[in-house]
Amino acid sequence: MSNVIIPPGYRTAIDARRTEQGIKLIKDFFQQNLSTELRLRRVTAPLFVLSGMGINDDLNGVERAVSFPVKALGDKRAEVVHSLAKWKRLTLAEYGVEPGHGIYTDMNAIRADEELDNLHSLYVDQWDWEAVITPSERNLDMLKSTVERIYQALLRTEYLTCETYPELHPFLPPRIHFIHSEDLLRMYPDRTPHEREDLIAKEYGAVFIIGIGGKLSNGKPHDGRAPDYDDWSTPTDGEHSGLNGDIIVWYPPLGRSVELSSMGIRVDRESLLRQLQLSNQEERESLYFHQQLLSGRLPLSIGGGIGQSRLCMVLLQKAHIGEIQASIWPEDMRKQCLNAGIRLI
Repeated sequence: MSNVIIPPGYRTAIDARRTEQGIKLIKDFFQQNLSTELRLRRVTAPLFVLSGMGINDDLNGVERAVSFPVKALGDKRAEVVHSLAKWKRLTLAEYGVEPGHGIYTDMNAIRADEELDNLHSLYVDQWDWEAVITPSERNLDMLKSTVERIYQALLRTEYLTCETYPELHPFLPPRIHFIHSEDLLRMYPDRTPHEREDLIAKEYGAVFIIGIGGKLSNGKPHDGRAPDYDDWSTPTDGEHSGLNGDIIVWYPPLGRSVELSSMGIRVDRESLLRQLQLSNQEERESLYFHQQLLSGRLPLSIGGGIGQSRLCMVLLQKAHIGEIQASIWPEDMRKQCLNAGIRLI
């Protein structure tokens, strides 16, 4: 059977036509708010990049990129992006963006190894954003301040959505709670990372979990992170480390937590070298992106991705991301959803 969750007695609050209108409303309004909050300007992004340059996002380091030969380049291989975590930093340098300003773009990706369920699809669409910071801003206060500004944009978008569709009722709390992944482990030492996220999200409504990628006191990371974009190994307050994290909300329709954004302060030269060593990937030092960073040609930055379809799903209070976007789903999942009144596009 599929991994889909079927909420008991589920019926969508708004029909297919109004859902499509709502998707546009949310996307237009939120990206304008994000741009204003973080002083970002929109840029055009690639769907694919050349393989072997270290530009593509490696996610957890095990997912395979969709790739193909390019005839015009002598059959050199290109690969569809997983995200634009590293490409954005190259673009900041190319455009000469000043500290306090940044860029955002529509990122579209194919993740062929994704495990499909209510929240995960083969097709991923995000607002990928990146902003230049100064050396003095590479700290936890800067990270938290940026998270709070993004969360305020989320709250404004939820308000507009519920005003436009009175059938929907707001559920996000007025403030987001911060907790380090090590403190979360100490609170729930016998639970899995996902169970810990559910518990803390249900308690506070919205949380930012700091420190994703580095090993915790149990010898395991809270979740995987590639070693060459987020800084997950720099100490922040003595025993804890990590200048990155995830925005997670409690989602009543599914009775579980939902990650809306992964973000963080990016690696500098020292943290890149340290994280490549910790992950036994020192050979990546010779790749194009890594050479640009190690030679000091790239600015210090903070950035992340915010799921477009996932945000629309949550704010329109749908049970399945397939109610928001067109994708491919297992036949048993389609039948299960159809029988439950969940219309997959």
